Amino acid sequence: MNNQPKPLIVIAEDDNDLATVIATHLELAGMQSQICNEAAHAERYLKSNFANLLLLDVHLPDSTGFALMDDLRKSGIYTPVIFLTGENAELKKVKALEMGGDDYITKPFSYPELIARINAVLRRAETINDSKVTQNATTTDELFSFCGAVVNPQRLEVQFPDGAAESIGRKELGIFSYLAAHPNSVLTRKNLIHSVWGIHADVRSRSLDQYIVKIRDLYKRHDLSLDAFRTVHGVGYIYDIKDSASKV
Repeated sequence: MNNQPKPLIVIAEDDNDLATVIATHLELAGMQSQICNEAAHAERYLKSNFANLLLLDVHLPDSTGFALMDDLRKSGIYTPVIFLTGENAELKKVKALEMGGDDYITKPFSYPELIARINAVLRRAETINDSKVTQNATTTDELFSFCGAVVNPQRLEVQFPDGAAESIGRKELGIFSYLAAHPNSVLTRKNLIHSVWGIHADVRSRSLDQYIVKIRDLYKRHDLSLDAFRTVHGVGYIYDIKDSASKV
């Protein structure tokens, strides 16, 4: 018996009959589906629920598929996307792929082909996430500096000027990575939590504070100042450096 959860596919398609037929074929292929006939509905759903893939019509009643994908990415939602359209215009295909779409299917299409393409994108998405340790950091990221030390994502270590190297956890790496990538700007606690844990994570500020304390204790043990990393009371934090170039 297969206990693996069924992939959830969001169908953003204004043709309700077509969306229903697609949903039926997805169910027969061992998948779940959620139909959204408008861009606003799809956006609300994806901001509140995890989905494995989005089937996205280029033309929706209240917006375009391109605009919806752009809004989702700006909100930190990186659900894989397969565009669906009745047009065979090459420029739109190129735009869809350049925006980060994973595939582009022109209507009419065969349902075996649709299922095969969905499965291919789902497999690629799993492989991409193999090296992820948090929402925003992977073990293949390059080394970068933070407050006088060097963070090594590949080894999950911080290398200090005194020659010592200390192991760090996944969440500490995610916090380091987000702060180093956004210097000289006030970052809210919600920004930091969503970027490290994911937008749907149920994480309290107290949990974040515990990881910040670990980072401060780590630097204190090696007599290294964290003056550039400050708490902005009631808001969040700031990594305040004169030179925003934080790469090694």
